[in-house]
Amino acid sequence: MKLQRKNRLRALSLGAVAVSGALALTACGSDDNGGSSGSSTSSASANASSIKCDNAKGQLLADGSSAQKNAIDAWVKSFSQACGVQINYKGSGSGAGVTAFTQGQVAFAGSDSALKPEEVTASKKVCSGGQGIDLPMVGGAIAIGYNVPGVDNLVLDAPTLAKIFDSKITNWNDAAIKKLNPSATLPNLKIQAFHRSDESGTTDNLTKYLIATTPSNWKYSGGKAWQAKGGQSAPQSAGVAQQVKQTSGAIGYFELSYVSDGIKAASIDTGASAPVAPSTESATADIAAAKVVGTGSDLSLQLDYKTKAEGAYPISLVTYEIVCDKGNKADTLPATKAFLRYIASEDGQKVLSTIDYAPVPDEIITKVRTTVEGLS
Repeated sequence: MKLQRKNRLRALSLGAVAVSGALALTACGSDDNGGSSGSSTSSASANASSIKCDNAKGQLLADGSSAQKNAIDAWVKSFSQACGVQINYKGSGSGAGVTAFTQGQVAFAGSDSALKPEEVTASKKVCSGGQGIDLPMVGGAIAIGYNVPGVDNLVLDAPTLAKIFDSKITNWNDAAIKKLNPSATLPNLKIQAFHRSDESGTTDNLTKYLIATTPSNWKYSGGKAWQAKGGQSAPQSAGVAQQVKQTSGAIGYFELSYVSDGIKAASIDTGASAPVAPSTESATADIAAAKVVGTGSDLSLQLDYKTKAEGAYPISLVTYEIVCDKGNKADTLPATKAFLRYIASEDGQKVLSTIDYAPVPDEIITKVRTTVEGLS
């Protein structure tokens, strides 16, 4: 199974490299390459044949969530093949993406956190007669990736995870970790905890999980910026994953598609009958219980971080594409609308499960499709 996944990821990455060379814009580029970007040639061709371009043309610049970067790369390959539109998605992080959007620098942004009220207000300056809205397009598990020699099936729970990232547990043979892993041979090895250096929706979702499940051990307010003391930092999901991969004793967090050779992902003890490993299926089980809390055209969701449902992975995220409901720029609206229509379509959502992401539940993605058609 690992060999099959490795071969698949290699093929996907080669596909992404090929298309990125063709689509790169002179002034912009991504510094965040993940482990499973792109899609197979056959699936790209099949998807391309069903994409409605509807006068889409020119170039689109977008930025934001690095968690969804591998999904965007796969979608861009199919869409650009069908419509000839060049899309450059920088993947600089959710915070950078929202800022770029509210400053009118991008056609759309990706964020793993919904817009805050002040960000909605700021968006009205660039959305003439409208405002920025959140459209959930990508689901996924936030993997707790680790690199501990001789430990293949690590189990952690919320209190232990909080203490690790808050520098309260500093060695891999700590009694709390031993209790959760009685059959593992845990080394006398210093824990090297890595977090995001940039403002990140992945950080926001991880800390929301810790606040919801173990507030006595995580006494921070949360948000996109890392607040705990200690540890080491790296930019974007790919940066954290790279540090974990090359550092013995390391632990970090990133979207599941960034787990690759040299990194293993911990299972989480949620209180269910068995610990839950991050996967497309376990993230889908959690996201299926999400509730729409946005109003009007906004479809922001509330996730259940405290789930104890069997097979549901609690540290999940949903990435939103943020776009103007009204007042989109005339020269980019056709391409923006066509691209969002494609990624919300049945074909677009099918791509996600092949590259370790979770499709958005049917009830929610149906509302997204309706909203996309009404963009103006």
